Amino acid sequence: MTLPGPGDVVRYVKESGLWRSLFRQPYPTTSRTRALAVMNNVFLHLHPVRVKKHAVRYTYTFCLGGISFFLFLMLTVTGVYLMFFYVPSVARAYQDIISIENAVAFGQLTRNMHRWAAHLMVLTVFLHMIRVFYHGAYKPPREFNWTIGVLLLFSTLWLSFTGYLLPWDQIAFWAITVGTNMATYAPFLSRESSFWLLGGITVDQGTLIRFYVMHVIAFPLIAAILMVVHFWRIRKDGGISGPV
Repeated sequence: MTLPGPGDVVRYVKESGLWRSLFRQPYPTTSRTRALAVMNNVFLHLHPVRVKKHAVRYTYTFCLGGISFFLFLMLTVTGVYLMFFYVPSVARAYQDIISIENAVAFGQLTRNMHRWAAHLMVLTVFLHMIRVFYHGAYKPPREFNWTIGVLLLFSTLWLSFTGYLLPWDQIAFWAITVGTNMATYAPFLSRESSFWLLGGITVDQGTLIRFYVMHVIAFPLIAAILMVVHFWRIRKDGGISGPV
């Protein structure tokens, strides 16, 4: 009994139809097959078949959108790791932070990466919005995607704000106290919005639980959905906008 060789395996894959089920078109060697390879692949479909020359210049976009997305992924990975060692309890939160920095393997490194990535994401998203506005990329037909970008900016700021309370130290406590008191000056439902944010009338266990849920579940999910829509609209609007 002889074992099948590599050529026999390739021939079997092609003749059995398995090759056609994985690759709907031949190897992309022409403009048409390259376009088909992009359009029939869920990952490559995010990119247009042809890219404008200005879009590949680093000095045009400084890759601020890509850096922001990379920082979001870094925050997700480091945040999940920190969740294994943190309990959102006023009796344990601060002690858990001390334990993460001193007793957990790579805890201090992971927490510093999470903290600095959060600061940098706020900065890069803000600079990305400035770049888009400066190049007039908010104009038709990109008004909808500009609105999505504004929502992403507010989501990023709220993620940073909600994460500020989680260490439960004096700086976090009083910063959240001042921040939530600003809600009492809202033009509509000022008392109700402040009560909803605090989970009561003071910064306490209810506040910590609410901010924890918003920080690790609600707004990361909202931001992820908005990013998917944002990338999809960039593709549908013809890629990165050109100079105006």
